[in-house]
Amino acid sequence: MTYLLLLIGFALLIKGADYFVEGASKIAHTLRISPMLIGLTIVAFGTSAPEASVSFIAAFEGNSDVTIGNVVGSNIFNVTFILGATALVFPLVVQSDTIRKEIPFALLGSVSLLLLISDIQLQYSDINLITRTEGILLLLFFSVFLYYVFEMARNNRSKIEENPTDTGNTSWVKNIVFTIGGLAAIVFGGNLVVENSTQIALSLGMSETLVGLTIVAVGTSLPELVTSITAAFKKQTEIALGNIVGSNIFNIFFILGASATIHPLAVDSKIFLDMWLMIFVTFLLLIVSRTHHRVSKIEGAILAIIYIIYLAFIIFRN
Repeated sequence: MTYLLLLIGFALLIKGADYFVEGASKIAHTLRISPMLIGLTIVAFGTSAPEASVSFIAAFEGNSDVTIGNVVGSNIFNVTFILGATALVFPLVVQSDTIRKEIPFALLGSVSLLLLISDIQLQYSDINLITRTEGILLLLFFSVFLYYVFEMARNNRSKIEENPTDTGNTSWVKNIVFTIGGLAAIVFGGNLVVENSTQIALSLGMSETLVGLTIVAVGTSLPELVTSITAAFKKQTEIALGNIVGSNIFNIFFILGASATIHPLAVDSKIFLDMWLMIFVTFLLLIVSRTHHRVSKIEGAILAIIYIIYLAFIIFRN
């Protein structure tokens, strides 16, 4: 029964995120927001809603290992496997603004998180902890990112023509229902995933950190995977890349920030190696993007292989 409830939870997460993204994206399009901004914000935040739901519920229940492992594992999965699989479908062209601003901001988030969890090394504390104050600090960083996005939206809005077919009352009602209904499915599905994956982990002798890094992280990242690959098939590379980079920024600054504000997060010492890998692959993405302003199929294959090796390692480590 536990496994069935876990599958139902993942199904609700994925389908709920699908409806949420569809409704929110159409509302954003009606409000004349550019494709890159849709990928960086509406789609990225929407597909990260499962991570948010799982992490918030885990934080309320005091499962900090699941919360942190979910975010770190999801970010590694996003940059390696999802980006790699997407580039294999269609090489990703990287805009100069993404190279100069968004990817460095994601890298800043990864480095900042490493510093925040290094209390024993930097402050000689007894435990590594993300406190409520540090959670609020992460949320302030996220507000800076939102300000940047809103400024981009304001500057670009005049270039996007309004679509008269999306302004009818029927379309608005449908999109709002999709958005709210999808969000409700995400919250309920997230609750099922946290409860049942934890039970399965304990029964199999797995640590909660490993569950967060693998089962929960991969499961909640499926919306990003489906969305990015679909965008690549449609040759909407701006949405595909914006989705991945935006999701990683959202995961660190908003999800961990809000989770730590809800309940201070104790940090498992095993997570540090995963943190270094998250920083490395984000930096690697920056280097790869700068080479020819694109992520080629070969580079995509390398990123995907990195994740497969990493997955084997953390399962063996447990």
